[in-house]
Amino acid sequence: MSEIKKLAGQTLWYGVPTITSRFLGYLMNLSLPLFFAQPATTADLTQIYAIIPFLNVLFTYGLETAYFRFNKEADPNQLYSTLSIALLGSTILFTGLLWFFSGQLTEWANLQAHPEYIQWMIGILFFDTLSTLAFAKLRQDNRPKKYAAVRLSSVLLNLVTVLVFIGWIPYQVQQDPNSWLTLFTKNDIGIGYYLIGNLAGSILTFVLLFHEFSQIRSAFNRALFKKVMQYSYPLIIVGMGGMVNDMLSRLIYQHVVDLPVEAAKDQLGIFGNIYRIAVLITILIQAFRMAAEPFFFKQKGEEHAQKVYARVMKFFVIACCFMFLFISLFIEVFGWFFIVIQRPLWVKGLQVVPLLALGNIFLGIYYNLSIWYKLTDKNTYGAYITIAGALITIALNILLIPKLYYLGAALATFTCYTLMMIASYYMGQKYYPVPYATKKLMAYLGVVLLMYGLQKSVLYFAPYLWLGILIGIIMIGLFAWLVSWAEAKELAKIFKKKV
Repeated sequence: MSEIKKLAGQTLWYGVPTITSRFLGYLMNLSLPLFFAQPATTADLTQIYAIIPFLNVLFTYGLETAYFRFNKEADPNQLYSTLSIALLGSTILFTGLLWFFSGQLTEWANLQAHPEYIQWMIGILFFDTLSTLAFAKLRQDNRPKKYAAVRLSSVLLNLVTVLVFIGWIPYQVQQDPNSWLTLFTKNDIGIGYYLIGNLAGSILTFVLLFHEFSQIRSAFNRALFKKVMQYSYPLIIVGMGGMVNDMLSRLIYQHVVDLPVEAAKDQLGIFGNIYRIAVLITILIQAFRMAAEPFFFKQKGEEHAQKVYARVMKFFVIACCFMFLFISLFIEVFGWFFIVIQRPLWVKGLQVVPLLALGNIFLGIYYNLSIWYKLTDKNTYGAYITIAGALITIALNILLIPKLYYLGAALATFTCYTLMMIASYYMGQKYYPVPYATKKLMAYLGVVLLMYGLQKSVLYFAPYLWLGILIGIIMIGLFAWLVSWAEAKELAKIFKKKV
């Protein structure tokens, strides 16, 4: 069985629950307009979920990647115990500090109307952080069934909580205003039940991972932890820079846009929800990373490791191209959905989705390329790249959002990811050369962009939904044929049966 086929199998096992959970979460986010009339209503939620990733990076400080990196060099049990003890202590410390300064954080995030959101967010961070290494251990030990079960149990509890408290109970109260269920509607929690559902899911995850926590021993290896931190501390900068590039536009939108407060919240709500369409590509990226990170470290030192990395990149880009075509060619379907639920204001924001989707493809390519500094212990260079990207993001968001609104935010994201991808490629070829099929990958990306342009040109003169769907299906079929023709030999090797 080829290395690519092994990675595909791991992606299936570890990726499917991630895809499922993210997709269910995406559907919940997309369904919020069905319950809340104004986009501004979801702005506070968008703000919270823009803050969480930054704090996740700080709370975990690169220990997950370091766990995979040192698993071959150190005793796995001692490594797991040492890092888990450190993570527990730091999580208690960071949570305490965050709780102490929650008032200032509430004021900074313009959440004075809902300070409880910050408290629930702190609870989510606490339990999610403690589960980080337990999940990493499941991946390292090849225990995909439990991994999938825990992930899916968490998101299903979240989903049920949202549907019951935001959908079913308000409907029942509307039918019978004297029902005892009014106890859950008089508290004015509303969309806050989304966070409560998330917190419930995080707690359930912690409980279901009890067996992994029970394997932690009291022995703490100070020398090993010091070695790990020398490797992982630049990853904090890498992670923070990545979050700046990904989340900054939603964090500062209300502060830089020249609009009244309610209008700014309305704009942020629109941008936050259309951004989730482009995030479909990041679902694929996340699923791939779950399998690829331990896979890449296990391949380190093998004779043909660089060739394997190059082949992985090629098929990853092909998968992203299919996802881009799905999003961009059927964007009118999303527009139709928003019109049906009477949110016509949201439709105009869809114009930036293909640009965001392409930017996220470049982000995925960057994640693939970043393996060079993780394998060579040159994480500082990764920090330099992400700091440069963060500075570009900050400057472009401040410059473009006041003039172009969410188009400006999308342009900033796209530009940042493009430059980071290019910088990482050239630096990686210097320190850890990998024979990527650069020309072929550029050709694939060029073809999908051409297909997108052709479809939109036709729809400009004949704007019919059915025609857009028909052309989209044909284009995806043509691209599938092109890939099967161009990669015939590679695909034959991957799916070749043993005699």
